[in-house]
Amino acid sequence: MHIADLEYLGGLRNSAVHLRSGNTIMTDAPLDNNGKGEAFSPTDLLSTSLAACMMTIMGIAAERMELDLSGTKVAVSKVMAADPRRVAEVHVTFEMPKRNFSEKERIILERAAHTCPVALSLHPDLKQVVIFNW
Repeated sequence: MHIADLEYLGGLRNSAVHLRSGNTIMTDAPLDNNGKGEAFSPTDLLSTSLAACMMTIMGIAAERMELDLSGTKVAVSKVMAADPRRVAEVHVTFEMPKRNFSEKERIILERAAHTCPVALSLHPDLKQVVIFNW
């Protein structure tokens, strides 16, 4: 399925258009790889995609259980490795809203996050460090 069109703009920048919505995102090479660091880098998007996918799948599970996850905050960071240059680790920290989630609900939501399609698509050597602050 054709989902996006990209255009290289020069200067290590790309413009990507989501075909269905028309939304556009820009990417820029990071400062430590000859770029200006003025937009998400492709590896930033990979890391952010993991967190967004986890949150989305948790949201689906929450809706099924009639739980409200609005206000959940997620911090994302990455650790790069060399030879070859790649993302070695993605750290995802969830700050869950202060609601009375049962232990069972917490387990279901955490399992949902760990089984999102992006998490399951990443290479097993990429370390996914996920923390839930309830």
